[in-house]
Amino acid sequence: MDFKEINQLWRLADPLTVEQAAALIAGFDPTAVDASGMYFRNPETGLNDSDGISWVQTALAALVNAINDRKLRAKLQYDAEPRYTAGIDNLHERGYWGGEHVAEINGQWPDDEGTYVINKEPNWGKTRVAVSDLRLWLEDAGIRTDFFFPTATDAPDYLDPKNSRYAPKLAAAVRAWQAVTDPGGRHPRQALMKWLREHAAEFAMTDDEGVPVNQAVEDVAKVANWQPGGGAPKTPGE
Repeated sequence: MDFKEINQLWRLADPLTVEQAAALIAGFDPTAVDASGMYFRNPETGLNDSDGISWVQTALAALVNAINDRKLRAKLQYDAEPRYTAGIDNLHERGYWGGEHVAEINGQWPDDEGTYVINKEPNWGKTRVAVSDLRLWLEDAGIRTDFFFPTATDAPDYLDPKNSRYAPKLAAAVRAWQAVTDPGGRHPRQALMKWLREHAAEFAMTDDEGVPVNQAVEDVAKVANWQPGGGAPKTPGE
């Protein structure tokens, strides 16, 4: 397996860090991205390359912007850098140093010990997002990546049962027309009706006992029929 190929065990990881999510959205295994984020590194050989790393960087930028604009929920994590406060003239008031927030140590503000300054920028390698929130955010953006939507297809909206305007009979007519490419010597309408009866349950065209509703099947077949004039079926080449 190529070291950039996503290990399917990542599907067990929830939540994900923002950096991990960026790599997965871009289609790469997070472990393949170097800590610098500037290139990929093979963890076994140490060899690196940058082919495709811009996709990861773009995904990361989009995630960061969405989180900062509160369009995507995240559990922010910040780093803290040690600072020594004793004798510092610009420590104007307890708890601040040059306008930056200073963290307590063991619940106290030490006078002669080091304190910590909280970084203003979240650590995106530690900040976490829930997979469910990621999917909603991606769907709103019209993006369905293979990792987060493994069953997604390139089918148009009118064939997507999840679409709010999905019409079962319209989808049935299109699917029947796509499926019946060769009527097998029968009239196209007959071949279409046979296919629709076999798939009636998929398009809500059955009664309470699961039996295909003839009227529904006939109506949809009329729509999909490419030879509405009747007559003998045409032979190939005519």
